[in-house]
Amino acid sequence: MAIRRSAAAKINLCLHVVGQRADGLHDLQSAVAFLDCGEWVELRKSDRTQLNILGPKAAELPVQDDNLILKAAALFPNRCQTEIRLHKTMPVASGIGGGSADAAATLHAMAELWDFPLPDVAAQVALGADVPVCMGRKPVLMQGIGAQISPLGDIPPLFACLVNPGRGLSTARVFEQLASKSNMPLEPPPPVATEFCAWLKRQRNDLQRPALAVEPMIGTVLEALAAQDPLMVRMSGSGATCFALFESLAAAQDCAAAIQSTQRAWWVASGALLI
Repeated sequence: MAIRRSAAAKINLCLHVVGQRADGLHDLQSAVAFLDCGEWVELRKSDRTQLNILGPKAAELPVQDDNLILKAAALFPNRCQTEIRLHKTMPVASGIGGGSADAAATLHAMAELWDFPLPDVAAQVALGADVPVCMGRKPVLMQGIGAQISPLGDIPPLFACLVNPGRGLSTARVFEQLASKSNMPLEPPPPVATEFCAWLKRQRNDLQRPALAVEPMIGTVLEALAAQDPLMVRMSGSGATCFALFESLAAAQDCAAAIQSTQRAWWVASGALLI
């Protein structure tokens, strides 16, 4: 029996850095949504645990012991030896939660395959700050270092175009460029979906400016997206992937096609936000 689980692309619709803890970790507030595109993992019982990576982005991610998928599998008892296949489609170190989404999908698949409960949130955070938020696929508010998750509330149907210029960014390096570690918090999300886009435009990604300082190509991506007349444009997470939001799938797909036609080396995807 094989268990397959999808790992959807994560989008930080906004991300506010509101403090830094004594242990050096940052307190964040972020509205997070997921796009109906991404990767998948497939698991089956085996006589030893091993990871095989295939797909268009497989060459970017050699199998190493520190892979989050292997760390996720190791949270289960030693007897749970598992063959894992990852179909890699998202760029590495791109700010859309590829590794964390893969780890979350692996946790769900391992629990189903071996009939064990999921590891607790503390164990998920130990894998990576984005793993708990990737355990679900609905829009949420993520706070603290990733463990505090609550529903975002009603949002309208929205569609996104994601673009990455093929430049991976170190999250640590981006945070090093962040001038202020204590910024204004998120406004409370609106009670009705019709006010969501106006609310979102008033929020920020506090990592966008420092990421631009590290990788100026992000500015080129943002300009290319803005030229397609979206509702809004912003960078996701610590970059370098940026997104544009639209009111229709056709508009998001047209944006993707227009950008891909002139920037064939860039990674581009489009789809609906999962609500």
